[in-house]
Amino acid sequence: MQVGPGADGIQKLLAAETEAQRIVAEARKAKQDRLRQAKAEAEKEIGAYRAEREGAYQKKIAEGSSGSQATFQRLNSETALTVQKIQADVKQKKQQIVDLLLGYTTNVRFN
Repeated sequence: MQVGPGADGIQKLLAAETEAQRIVAEARKAKQDRLRQAKAEAEKEIGAYRAEREGAYQKKIAEGSSGSQATFQRLNSETALTVQKIQADVKQKKQQIVDLLLGYTTNVRFN
């Protein structure tokens, strides 16, 4: 059987189509590989960011608990100072108040 002149062209077209399919398949595979790699890198960055934020959160919690201890100590010292001031005022004015009360009780006024 003799092959006509058009058969050679058809063979070239079939070979070109096969080559194009191979190129498209390689491109799809390369795209999928890039997407997988990008996804893996994004997950790694997300994990690092999450760890960083978790560390900052834990640090903030630790500072808050030590901050509450510092606040407790500060309030205790302020309260003690206030009590001392009140006691000093009482001691200073005690005699004046006693004299004033004695004056009211011993001096009776008739109106």
